[in-house]
Amino acid sequence: MNFRVIYSISLLLIFLSLNACISNSSLVYLQNIKNDKSLINDQLISYEISEYRLQYNDIISIDIKTTVPFINEAFKFQDGNSMRAGGQGMADVYYMTGYTVDKEGEIDLPLLGKINVDGATLDEAKTKLQNALLEVVSEEIFVRVKLGGIRYSIFGEVNRPGKFTLLQDRLTIFEALSNAGDFTSFAKRNEVVILRQYPNGTKIHRVDLLDRSIIKTPYYFIQTNDQIYAEPLKQREFARTENASQNILLFSSLVTTFLLLLNFFN
Repeated sequence: MNFRVIYSISLLLIFLSLNACISNSSLVYLQNIKNDKSLINDQLISYEISEYRLQYNDIISIDIKTTVPFINEAFKFQDGNSMRAGGQGMADVYYMTGYTVDKEGEIDLPLLGKINVDGATLDEAKTKLQNALLEVVSEEIFVRVKLGGIRYSIFGEVNRPGKFTLLQDRLTIFEALSNAGDFTSFAKRNEVVILRQYPNGTKIHRVDLLDRSIIKTPYYFIQTNDQIYAEPLKQREFARTENASQNILLFSSLVTTFLLLLNFFN
C-alpha cells in the first residue's frame, strides 16, 4: 500500500513537470521529419511561387517613360526611383504616390482614365497599360508595374507583432518571421495559420514550419496582404506570468505533500 501511494504521487509530479516542458523538436525549424531524400542537406530544393493577382485595396507602383514630353510629365509624380532610394522605412510612401485598386477593381490614371486590373497578374496589368498608352501615342514606350511593397501582418505568439511593409518582390515566411523578431518559445510552429486574400475572398491555410517540405508549398513565399497567426502551445497557460505564482505555489504544495507522505509511511 505504501509503495502504491508513493508511486501514484511520483507519477503525478512527473506528469506536471513534463506538461510544463517544451521539447526541442517543437522549436527547431526545417527538420527533415519524413527523411525525404529530396530534402536532405545540400540538395537543391525546387520551390513554387504563386503568381499574385491584383485585388481590391492593393497599391501599385507604375513607372512610365516615353519620348513624348506630356506623357512623361503626366506620370512624373509617380516616379518611384528617388522614393525607393529611401529604403524600407520609406515603404508607406507608396500609399501617397501609388495607385490603389478600388472596389470595382480599377485604377485611375492620368490621361488614360480608369483601367480594370482586378484579378490580373502584374504582367497582365502591364500589358493593359501598354495597350491603353498605344491608343494615345505611337512612339516607343516603357512601362513598369510593381506592387507597392509586400504588406503583411503577424500576430499571436511572436516577439514583435505588427503590420510590416517591405520593399521586395518576394519574401519567404521565414524572412517575414525574422522581421517580427521570431516566434516565442510557446508558439505552435507546426500549425501556423496564414489568412491569404484572394480576389473572391479569404482562405485559411495551416503550415508546418518545423518540416522543411514547407519549401515546396505555395506558402513558403508570402503574398501581400497575408496575415500570419501563431497559436499558443498548451504549455503557455502554465507559464503565463499572471499564473506563475499560482503554479509555483501548487507545485510546492505537491512536493511538500509528497515529502510528508513519504516521511509518514517510512
